[in-house]
Amino acid sequence: MANTPQSKKRARQADRRTEVNKARRSRIRSYLRKVEEAIASGDQAVAAAALQAAQPELMRGVTKGVLHKNTASRKMSRLASRVKALNV
Repeated sequence: MANTPQSKKRARQADRRTEVNKARRSRIRSYLRKVEEAIASGDQAVAAAALQAAQPELMRGVTKGVLHKNTASRKMSRLASRVKALNV
């Protein structure tokens, strides 16, 4: 348990940051789920639009420190290849 005023403040800040990061991660996952559902439906136009909407959210997660850059790039690459494969 935090004892000094500084450590109490840092604990409060950590709690606030945790809530913000949890909300960001949830938002990113929602966008990714929409892309997954669009891919499952088989409609490439809808899937491409969902992917276009998800890309800025993923990159925002990177800039905010929620995701690692390579993780976001890997997710985008794999989703893009799956969307591209729909029209074949």
